Amino acid sequence: MTVESQRLLVFAGSYAEAGDNGVYVYAFDEATGTLTLTDEFAGLKNPTFLNVDAKRKLLYVISEAVNQAGQKVGEAAAFSIDAASGTIQLMNREVTVDSTTCHIQRDENGRFLSVTSYHGGMIGLMSITEEGAVGSLLDVQQHEGSSQHPDRQDRPHPHSSFYSPDGRYLLVSDLGLDRIVTYALDEANAKLVRQSEVALHPGAGPRHLSFHPNGKLVYVINEVDSTITSFTYDKESGLLVTQETVSTLPPDFKDENSCAEIKVSADGKYLYGSNRGHDSIVVFAIHEQTGILNLVQHISVEGGHPRHFAITPNGDFLLAANRDTDNIVTFKIDKASGKLVHTGISTTVSKPVCVVPVYLTT
Repeated sequence: MTVESQRLLVFAGSYAEAGDNGVYVYAFDEATGTLTLTDEFAGLKNPTFLNVDAKRKLLYVISEAVNQAGQKVGEAAAFSIDAASGTIQLMNREVTVDSTTCHIQRDENGRFLSVTSYHGGMIGLMSITEEGAVGSLLDVQQHEGSSQHPDRQDRPHPHSSFYSPDGRYLLVSDLGLDRIVTYALDEANAKLVRQSEVALHPGAGPRHLSFHPNGKLVYVINEVDSTITSFTYDKESGLLVTQETVSTLPPDFKDENSCAEIKVSADGKYLYGSNRGHDSIVVFAIHEQTGILNLVQHISVEGGHPRHFAITPNGDFLLAANRDTDNIVTFKIDKASGKLVHTGISTTVSKPVCVVPVYLTT
């Protein structure tokens, strides 16, 4: 009987032309925090966002395609992962929705993919085949409306979709509507059914969200006004109730800024968010009983425009993907205080947009 070993691989997506490398695979050294390139893939235009199915060793990637009428459309590609060599192999690619996409997620049972179209104002539900390939388009939910900001919120702009921990609901943050729309995942009929929605304050611009590990709290980062709003979450109904909103910026910072990514630590003690403009990660402590946030730290990302970041599965490191300075920067996490410490390690990669660290068995 062979003993399975685990390897920590990091997958990165980026802005890239179809002829250039855009998807990258790295081996992560947990002793030092260094990234070593093991594979890269060319052939997809702007493969910006990724999702990894660790159990089945599958990678899902969005990209841009053009239909027969010359219109830009969304595309999703599936790759098989060889964990031992750190390499990926394209399985298939399929057109998704009738506009470009910015986000992709997978339900816990590995049956569905959801893709989010910022420019098209819609969410698409795709099937996953038994082999793990991208299947067919099952459902599209089109958002309607607008909000306060004349340029950023003149129409719907859903920016992400995240499944609830139990997989029953899909929470869609719509930057253009200042709303989080909750859909029930009707698995039997392969449809998204609108369940409820919650309005944020006008001009917030919700982008991404993160569930607290207790399943009772949700935190959303608001791109347009650089804030984080916390909610209580009812897992039975999928209902969100607003708690509080805090700024992601130091009070003396008056320049342009927009927010991007948000993550709650696996132990539920700390929350991290990224500022683009201030070019920092903000760290908050989460009150154990109330979920209220208290500021811990602002730290430079050692680069420009932190479009995304991720925490390694063991909670020891944070990787910040800085799009405008072409680097992924490694930070050590002090688990006692939640604070980040720059390791001095920066990995060069062209226009990184998404970074996903995951343990895979070899």
